[in-house]
Amino acid sequence: MNYDLIVIGSGPGGYVAAIRGSQLGLKTAVVERAELGGICLNWGCIPTKALLKSAQVFQYASHAANYGVKIEGDVKPDFEAMVKRSRDVAAGMSNGIQYLFKKNKVDHIKGFGKVKPGKVVEVTDENGQTTEYQASHIIIATGARSRELPNLKQDGVKIIGYRQAMTLPTQPKSMVVVGSGAIGSEFAHFYNAIGTEVTLVEFMPNIVPVEDEEVSKQLERSFKKAGIKVMTNASVEAVDTTGDLCKVTIKTKKGEEVVEAEIVLSAVGVATNLEGIGLEETGIAHEKGKIAVDDYYNTNVPGYYAIGDIVHGPALAHVASHEGIICVEKIAGHHPEPLNYGNIPGCTYTSPEIASVGMTEKAARETGREIKVGKFPFTASGKASAAGAKDGFVKVIVDAQYGEILGAHMIGENVTEMIAEIVAARKLESTGREIIDTVHPHPTLSEAVMEAMAAAYGEVVHI
Repeated sequence: MNYDLIVIGSGPGGYVAAIRGSQLGLKTAVVERAELGGICLNWGCIPTKALLKSAQVFQYASHAANYGVKIEGDVKPDFEAMVKRSRDVAAGMSNGIQYLFKKNKVDHIKGFGKVKPGKVVEVTDENGQTTEYQASHIIIATGARSRELPNLKQDGVKIIGYRQAMTLPTQPKSMVVVGSGAIGSEFAHFYNAIGTEVTLVEFMPNIVPVEDEEVSKQLERSFKKAGIKVMTNASVEAVDTTGDLCKVTIKTKKGEEVVEAEIVLSAVGVATNLEGIGLEETGIAHEKGKIAVDDYYNTNVPGYYAIGDIVHGPALAHVASHEGIICVEKIAGHHPEPLNYGNIPGCTYTSPEIASVGMTEKAARETGREIKVGKFPFTASGKASAAGAKDGFVKVIVDAQYGEILGAHMIGENVTEMIAEIVAARKLESTGREIIDTVHPHPTLSEAVMEAMAAAYGEVVHI
């Protein structure tokens, strides 16, 4: 069967590219061997947020008295029910992709896809039967999986990755989380919030190491206050799984320490899915686990494209989606702008949440330009006080000469919903002064953005 466009992989890059391609008049198919929606919808972004919401509700119920609500009897987490709700949410979202495919006339070809020369995709179904499909354009969007360290091999039982962390049969009494990026920090928060004893191990000097240093320090304080043991400048040297508990040998500046835990969660990043998909046979250039592409996601072989985690750039769902749209719009003869990778928001759904875009203060100072820095704490926010969520702050960095917004870094309740204001302002080339002059509703957490900007200009009122 011939198509205008075949997409291999149905994650947030693949399915969005396919739907947009069909909207633009391309006869489109998606090759996917597992659930539609890829890791994000089924094993990443969505089900983890469902688990985190369950933890938040449990914490609200546990501290109901702080809000003037009396609950009779003990409040207990039902771990099995939390996992079930999370899986139901993921299944619902995956079914939604099936509906969108039907609505937009996108064919789903079930099986493992492999590119071949001559613009051919070979699909192997669950019975081992192969079928070849021809397409004028082929987008590779095969995504990534949990990365394994040589001394931290996952057995799926005692040493696990993020997939198993979402579907454990019972709640562990203790857990060591290795890696404090978004995945590691979110799971550390979730399990700690429902009563598991959590140790978080990070090789770098700060947890969530890609964030502004002040944000990292604030999250570490919040985690420690919640009862998480945080170990920075630390590395897991070995794990002994022969006993009932894992014995985790952790090297620190003070020497080696052994921590015992039921479960060790490896959250040390992701590895791209490039094996066995025909890159060498087709001649598609790749290096260090990434396919080389241009601004419109063309590979070095005409008619073959790549998007998402398998190309250079942040491994984020919203990045993959935009790359897919740009790629197919260019294929269809439109004139999309290349993606500005300097204006990509990042979010971590811990408690407090983290959201950021643009340069950190350190990176901005390293450019040599004169900058203004403003910070507004949520302790001074009326809405945060009313909500009982005073941890955190909004921090902004502005070019002193031109007022260009160089970066914003937020930690606090609902900041993942607030960061889009700065992303849009940067896209529209707004200045810090224009943010100050924009009337923000009161009382809201979003006022902190205006107040932080006013602080950068020495005009803040409420601190």
